[in-house]
Amino acid sequence: MPLKLKPQVGNAQDHPDVLRERLSTITEAYSRFVPRQFLNLLGIEDIRKVELGQQVERKMTILFADIRNFTSLSETMSPQENFNFLNSYLVQMEPVITAHGGFIDKYVGDAIMALFPDSPDAALRCGLAMLKRLDEYNDGRARAGYRPIRIGIGINTGIVMLGTIGGAARMDGTVIGDAVNLAARLERLTKEYRVSLLISENTLYCLDQPGEWSIRFLDRTHVRGKQGAQSVYEVFDGDPPVLADAKRRTWKRFEEALAYYHIDDDTNARRRLVDYVATVPNDTAAHVYLERCSPLARVAGGGRGDSPPLWHENYALGPETVDTAHKALLADMNALARAINVGALELAKPLLAQIESSATLDFNIEERMMKDEEYPFLDLHTRQHRRFFEYFDELRNEILEGGEDRVYLGFRIKRFLSGWLVNHILSADRHYGHHKHSRSGSTRHL
Repeated sequence: MPLKLKPQVGNAQDHPDVLRERLSTITEAYSRFVPRQFLNLLGIEDIRKVELGQQVERKMTILFADIRNFTSLSETMSPQENFNFLNSYLVQMEPVITAHGGFIDKYVGDAIMALFPDSPDAALRCGLAMLKRLDEYNDGRARAGYRPIRIGIGINTGIVMLGTIGGAARMDGTVIGDAVNLAARLERLTKEYRVSLLISENTLYCLDQPGEWSIRFLDRTHVRGKQGAQSVYEVFDGDPPVLADAKRRTWKRFEEALAYYHIDDDTNARRRLVDYVATVPNDTAAHVYLERCSPLARVAGGGRGDSPPLWHENYALGPETVDTAHKALLADMNALARAINVGALELAKPLLAQIESSATLDFNIEERMMKDEEYPFLDLHTRQHRRFFEYFDELRNEILEGGEDRVYLGFRIKRFLSGWLVNHILSADRHYGHHKHSRSGSTRHL
C-alpha cells in the first residue's frame, strides 16, 4: 500500500496578509525614528530604499524650542528623574507640532528642532500653541508641587538642503543651511532678551498674514560666518493678556528708544526707556536694553555704530545689469536716510520716487531671469519683492507726513530698505546666483 503524504501546510507567518501587516508594523516603528514626512520630502516611500547622499533642496520654516535653565534644573534630579521629566514635557509638545503641519526632525537634549514644509504662518501658530500648552503643563506641575518651566522659541524661514549623511553602517537624516543656523541663533537670543518667541525678518516677509499677530522689532543680530545683520522680531501674543496689550499700545515708543540705542546715543535711549518702563514695568526686553545703556555696559561692550551699509564687492552676483541696479538702489536708500537725518525733507519725495522706480525695474529684471532659468524658488523670491513694496509704501507715508522722530525714521529706513536690500542680496539673490552658475557649469563661487 503506497504511503500517503500529508499535504504541507504553509507557515501562517508566510501568508501575504501577515507579511503585509508585519511590513506595515516595521515601517510604523521606523517612522518613530525617521519621520515619514522627511522621507516623503526626499521622494522615498519605503525606508529600505534610503541611500546615503540622497538630498533635496526646498524652502522650509525651522523652529527651535529649548527649556530655559535646563542644566541647573537637571542638577537637582537623578538620571531617572531627568528622563521622566524630559519625556513628560516632550510628549506635550509633539502632538502640537504635528497638529500644525510640522514634524520633529530631532531632539537635542531638551531642545526640539521641528520643520514646517508648507507654511511659516503654521510654524508661528505652532510656536504660540506650544506656549499655551506649556501654561497648561505648568498648571499640572504646580498641582504636583513642582516649579514651572519656561521655554524659548526661535523661528526662521529659508532654503535648506534635506538629505542623508553618515557612513555605510550608520546614517542619519539632516537639514543643512544658513536658515537652520539662524533659527538656532534666534532661540538662543530668547534667553538674552528674556522673551518667549522670536522670528527673523525672513519669516516676517514670508508670512501670508503678518497683521494677524502682535510683532515688534527687537534687535539686529549677526550670525557667525555671515555678512550683514538680520533684524529680529518678537511675537508677543503668548504673553499674559495685560502685558501683551500694553506692548501693543506702546510698540512705537519702544522702537524709538531702540533707534537711539543703535546709533550709540545711550543718553536719549536710556531716557526714553525709563519713561517706557514706567508705563510697561514688566517688559523684560526693555530692562535688558536699560542694562545695556549703563556706563559699565558701554565700557565692556564698546560702540555699536549702526552705520549705513556701503556697497561691497562681495555683494556682486555676476549679471552687470543686476549689480549696477543694486548698487544704485543702495546709494539712493542711504541718501534718503541722510536727508531725513539732517532734516532735508524736500529731498525725500524725489528720492522715494527714484527708489520705487529703480526697485521696480530691478525686481522685474531678476524675476524675468529667474523665470527663463526655471529657478525653482521664483515664487519665494517674488513674495519677498512684494513684501518689500508693502513696507516701502508704509514707510513712505510716514516720511511724507513728516510727523515722526527723524532718528527713528532714519533707523526704519535702514531696517526696511538698505538693511533689507543687503540681506536680500546675500541670501535670496546669492542663492539664485549659485543655481544659475551650477546650471551653466561655471566654477565661479559666489
